[in-house]
Amino acid sequence: MTESLPFSILNPAQPLPPIRDGLAWFHLAKPEKKRRLPLFISKVAAGFPSPADDYVEKTLDLEELLIQKPAATFFVRAQGDSMLGAGIHPNDILVVDRSKEPMPDKIVICAINGELTVKRLMVTDGQWCLKAENPAYPDIPLTEDLEAVFWGTVTNVIHPV
Repeated sequence: MTESLPFSILNPAQPLPPIRDGLAWFHLAKPEKKRRLPLFISKVAAGFPSPADDYVEKTLDLEELLIQKPAATFFVRAQGDSMLGAGIHPNDILVVDRSKEPMPDKIVICAINGELTVKRLMVTDGQWCLKAENPAYPDIPLTEDLEAVFWGTVTNVIHPV
């Protein structure tokens, strides 16, 4: 699949290159001790209330839940409102897997002419583009005149409520 992509892909084994404009990413720190939190058997009703069960099903490790490949994973904080329709809000933390191959319909981190953006990767009639999830923003067609470098696929969004 990667032979036909109109952008290059960073090698997951290499360190992340520097970025501009004060943006930063965060690498997963290795905790000295894993913290496992209780996961209850019962589900929480988003409609009508239901009786609560006091039974713990198992414990939950957030690293296991959010991160498939720790060595290839980094975090980056979102800025702007171009991805609101995908549930990505300003200051959300994006979990990005550098080992995942870019695929249509996935949300990706891509450097366009040296500037990072988060968009949905799309292909229509053979034309690849980065699509915002906000109608106020235009698509970014991936053409030969752009320097486009794929940094990774967004696998999760950490969003405060």
